[in-house]
Formats: sequence, C-alpha cells, structure tokens
Amino acid sequence: MKFSMMAGLLALGLTLAGLPAQAHDRGHIRYRHLPTVSKLPAGVIQISPVVPGMGAHYARPQDLPLGPIYCVYKGRIVCLEFMISQKDFKAGKSWPDLHADMKGLPPVDHVNIGFQPHGHEGFEVPHYDIHMYFLPPKVIARIK
Repeated sequence: MKFSMMAGLLALGLTLAGLPAQAHDRGHIRYRHLPTVSKLPAGVIQISPVVPGMGAHYARPQDLPLGPIYCVYKGRIVCLEFMISQKDFKAGKSWPDLHADMKGLPPVDHVNIGFQPHGHEGFEVPHYDIHMYFLPPKVIARIK
C-alpha cells in the first residue's frame, strides 16, 4: 500500500511539474495555427507598421474606416479590428453583420473596445476601436 501511494504521489508530482511547459506549448501551437497573411482577401494591403499589443494593420482601402482591419504579427492574423465613430453610435446606427471576408478564422479569445476621444492616424474623429483577438491577453501583450 505504501509503495502504490508513493508511486501515485510521484506520478502526480511529475504531472504537475509538466503543466507550465504544456501550457506554453499549447499557446505556441495555437499561434502556429492562426491564419497567415497569404489567406487575406484580395485587395488587402498593409496600412501600418507593427503597433504594440496589436501587430501591423492590413485592410482594403475601400473598407476604411469601418473595417475589417486585420492585425498581423509574425505573418499571422492575431485579431480583427473595426472602427466605429462616436457620431454613428450617438445617432443610433446599427451594424448587424460585422465580419471578415475570409474563411478559417479561429474563435475569438477576447474583445477589447477602446474609445479614442481625439481619433488617431487613419481615423481622426472620436471613435471606438473594437478588437477581436484570437490569442489570450498575455500573448497579445508581448507584441512589440
């Protein structure tokens, strides 16, 4: 009985010791399986360099400012972005079908909605940036 309990504790210890490495491997595997820039729809071009926490931005110029905007890091699509003006929100406008024109996008991990009171380069009016990330916040935070 003592031997089987010791063997069980040893097995449990070895299993728990391997969890951080396995979690890291799962994150790496998830990143490797994100769609590549080669899967972007026709007409999509790079519109910005890498932005920390997002990646480089790609879009079809005719889709701007609303989007979709594709955030790309190390050749992989890490999120979709849409930009909606504060004026349109105040007017009660709806967007019943925000989507990207591509197949194979992974499930959304989390959504970040940020208000830009003065706008920013590319959309210089007060607006909301809506980011739909395919990776967890800890991984996204490493994009520099």
